[in-house]
Amino acid sequence: MRTYETLEIGESFSIKRVITAEEVRLFAQVTGDDNPIHVDEEYARETRFGRPIVHGVFLLGIISKVLGRDFPGHGSVAVSISARFLRPVPVGSEITVEVRITEKLERHKHVKGKVYAYVDGKMALGGEAVLIPPTKEEAETTADAAA
Repeated sequence: MRTYETLEIGESFSIKRVITAEEVRLFAQVTGDDNPIHVDEEYARETRFGRPIVHGVFLLGIISKVLGRDFPGHGSVAVSISARFLRPVPVGSEITVEVRITEKLERHKHVKGKVYAYVDGKMALGGEAVLIPPTKEEAETTADAAA
């Protein structure tokens, strides 16, 4: 787990993962967003995209997971995430999610970062996040409670 004190401006983290048709179907079911562009291959074939595409908010969910579980990690809380969807992500694609720390806000012990999702080496999503990472004191308290 990274803390406010150990994070450095310019530091980054990335992961790769494939987004499957089953995951998109489950996301559509849970959210109720069953727009056929996401879940109906026959319909999507006739659109400008030529195949089903991943929900943009699904991509934001993966970014939220990275922030809260991977980097900075456990105990981090997103204050805001904003993004622009720059190109579609076809269902079944491998994406790369990247987070880069751009600023530390000492007053509230928040950090700002850039967030990105890439498909086929091209940026599909670009945005910004503000986070509350755990402080060293909070991390120690959590470790003591677990012991």
